[in-house]
Amino acid sequence: QVQLVESGGDSVHAGGSLRLSCAASGYAISSNCMAWFRQAPGKGREGVALIYYGGDTTVYADSVKGRFTISCDNAKNTVFLQMDSLKPEDTAMYYCAAAPVCPRGLWFGTYKRWGPGTQVTVSS
Repeated sequence: QVQLVESGGDSVHAGGSLRLSCAASGYAISSNCMAWFRQAPGKGREGVALIYYGGDTTVYADSVKGRFTISCDNAKNTVFLQMDSLKPEDTAMYYCAAAPVCPRGLWFGTYKRWGPGTQVTVSS
């Protein structure tokens, strides 16, 4: 059974760091596009970061460039999102998502498999 499970969400102060994890089961992340999305209350789902070709290629939303880093451990079938210099506007539910191909990058419609999410709250 294909499954994605996120962890690592927490409440932190502005300027702090968090590391999110997404454990995949039922398929290999190295042969998929793996992405992180987030959704704040009352807002649409926003693509944050993408990794594919087994980790050789990464893509970031402009809003997180230089602060967030996506990586993966193919042996553990896990994707990570290191979040540094967090801001209150980063507060959201963060979701892991997967797709076999991702020609449109971080467009949410590409991704058919989603985890339940993990909450990140950043206070000022």
